[in-house]
Amino acid sequence: MRAIWKGAVSFGLVSIGVKLYSATEEKDIRFHQVHREDGGRIRYKRTCSVCGEEVTYDDIAKGYDIGGGEMVILTDEDFADLPLTSSRAIDVLEFVPAEQVDPILYNKAYFLEPEGTATKPYVLLRDALVDSERVAIVKVALRQREQLATLRVREGVLLLNTMLWPDEIRTPDFGFLDEDLKVRPPELAMASSLIDSMTGEFEPDVFTDDYRAALQEVIDAKVEGREVVQPEEVEEAPAAAVDLMAALKASVDRARAARGEQPARGGGGGEPTPISSARSAQKAAEKKATKAPAKKAAAKKTAEKKAAEPAKKTAAKKTPAKKAEPAKKTAARKTASRKTA
Repeated sequence: MRAIWKGAVSFGLVSIGVKLYSATEEKDIRFHQVHREDGGRIRYKRTCSVCGEEVTYDDIAKGYDIGGGEMVILTDEDFADLPLTSSRAIDVLEFVPAEQVDPILYNKAYFLEPEGTATKPYVLLRDALVDSERVAIVKVALRQREQLATLRVREGVLLLNTMLWPDEIRTPDFGFLDEDLKVRPPELAMASSLIDSMTGEFEPDVFTDDYRAALQEVIDAKVEGREVVQPEEVEEAPAAAVDLMAALKASVDRARAARGEQPARGGGGGEPTPISSARSAQKAAEKKATKAPAKKAAAKKTAEKKAAEPAKKTAAKKTPAKKAEPAKKTAARKTASRKTA
């Protein structure tokens, strides 16, 4: 690593000489803009919009747009007169508990290395921070700008974290914050159960940048002249969530299954859970859908049976009438015999 800054930590009357190193580095794959036909690099010239001439860095100043096309030009002398703290000092202002510093304030991290004979006071400050469980709030001037920062210990090394100023943090202004939304206790309990089932120790090394790895593979294939084949990923259709509680319960079961634990089951004679109730309702609906045609057929048979009953009754009435005809004929014969006699 190469030191980007040299100075001293001012700790009361103690001055600790240090070197500053960038503690992080971006691993993004960077590209150049090139001409598609011949691969030539695209260059940009610094030209003046007024005279059209190309301008060197020595002739470039900083301008502040005040509107209406007017510009205020600031020179190096203007910046030199600003009330900055010493450009080579890290002034310790106070010591505070680490949990009181909102992580949103952190900006960029730097390692501090003791310089020369400053090792002993450096170790003293480091051990005092660890023993007190505090972080130091400091001010430092980096790149012509005064910055608020913290000093804390990481792996035996003092770490300087530059911070944003409080007025650089935006205030969230979203409509849902004004809505009167109520969370039911069972939903909160289920969400807490999901958090418990997914709780573990944070190990950053297990997480990788899959996109960067895939992009590097594409670049390596281009270099080697291989044909790059991208297999199509088959996305599983997400299961429809019956309600919030059901989704939370299913998430808990999935998290437990991923850990090799037995998922919570809704049966066993206990009270039905939302997910088991939803499944029971779904099974009931399927059974109802299956029985519906049978019920229709039964209803149809019943209707046909009812329709046939009047016809049978009518036929029954007609049949006795026909049987009565011989009796009438017999009576008529007897009357005729009497008249003849």
